[in-house]
Amino acid sequence: MDAAYLYGQLADHEEDKVIAGVYRSMSGIEQGHALAFMQKQGLDTQSMPAPSWRARMLNRIGRIFGYDYVLGVLMDTEKNLSRRTLQLKQQQGLPVTGGETSHVKILRTLLEKQPKVSGAQVARLESRHRSVGGNALRAAVLGGNDGLVSNFSLVMGVAGASAGGSGVLLAGTAGLLAGALSMALGEWISVKSSQELYENQMQLELEELETNPAGEQQEIELIYISKGIPEEQAKQMAANIMQDKAGAHQLLITEELGINPEELKGSAMEAALYSFILFAVGAIIPVVPFFFLTGNTSILLSVGMSAAGLFLIGSAITLFTGRSIWFSGFRQVLFGLLAAAITFGIGRLIGVSIG
Repeated sequence: MDAAYLYGQLADHEEDKVIAGVYRSMSGIEQGHALAFMQKQGLDTQSMPAPSWRARMLNRIGRIFGYDYVLGVLMDTEKNLSRRTLQLKQQQGLPVTGGETSHVKILRTLLEKQPKVSGAQVARLESRHRSVGGNALRAAVLGGNDGLVSNFSLVMGVAGASAGGSGVLLAGTAGLLAGALSMALGEWISVKSSQELYENQMQLELEELETNPAGEQQEIELIYISKGIPEEQAKQMAANIMQDKAGAHQLLITEELGINPEELKGSAMEAALYSFILFAVGAIIPVVPFFFLTGNTSILLSVGMSAAGLFLIGSAITLFTGRSIWFSGFRQVLFGLLAAAITFGIGRLIGVSIG
């Protein structure tokens, strides 16, 4: 029911009518799965269950960040369910029928059967699968988690050494700035280096296309043949696409180099800024009590706020994993508190030794 609901939302917010039709078909397939399951279990099919909180939350995220995020998370969930179904069948000695595989293939098949479909629409849908729209959202959650856990551990280490004195605030603020700046610089270098590498590879491919068109045409033939196209047809298709150098170049960088040009449009500075902000948002949580209090009271309040933050982050991760909120939330709290307890103990030992 969640999948049917989310595919329906994707269809409602998709401007491309062909792709919207694919999503509606997928919604119908999932609705059929739900009805078949309910009939098998003897449930009342007239009262279909409502979408879960996770599905409704993903829909809200789609409204804010765009529905590509929802599609990415949905595809991840489909793949995980497929793998789990195959594992269970193998464990129970049941036959594998082929219906257990990911719906990504079904999406492409439906799209190819749509009238007036273009190669650009196929590429557009597949690029969304590869981007797994949860990437930016996942980065936001994990960035906040990095900031919270690392600075919480740092703050507790200094608090253990100084019994929650004024030095904790200074250390926590310094840790926040140092960590956020380090994350931002790392993100900027990563994005910029990737862009420069891919741009260089694309330029080399263009030069090869200009200086050795026969060799590149042969490569295109092999690409088509590897996709199951008969040799003679592949030769004709390669000859046709070579008439359009831009199209041939696009095909080579996508199929031969595995580069998605859309991914090169991202701003390194924007990525760095987001990384800075996300880390800082998590890192500020354990520091806040020390702006107003000192001693054991500030330490306990910092632990409480950090534990709440860790639980929220663990809960947010279930948007991608589909696991129980309580399991993910308390697991995150457990590991975060364990890390903080270790640094607090080390700080206490160091503080006693200095004293």
